Amino acid sequence: MSKKKELSFEEAMEKLEEVVEKLEQGDVPLEEAISMFQEGMTLSKQCHDKLKSVESSMDRILHADGKVELTTFQEE
Repeated sequence: MSKKKELSFEEAMEKLEEVVEKLEQGDVPLEEAISMFQEGMTLSKQCHDKLKSVESSMDRILHADGKVELTTFQEE
């Protein structure tokens, strides 16, 4: 049994863009479109989870004295 390799954020985004582009063309058979939609949702969740993880890591700022300060980055 082989495990699927974890995609990087960039790889997942690239695959998601390919899926969206194919679905937008509209010439995909229904069963294949459903499968592609499910793959797209999985890729979207993977990208979202990676971004949340990075955001969480970025919320911690290390000061020169070695103390960690929690900060919240606000969306514009």
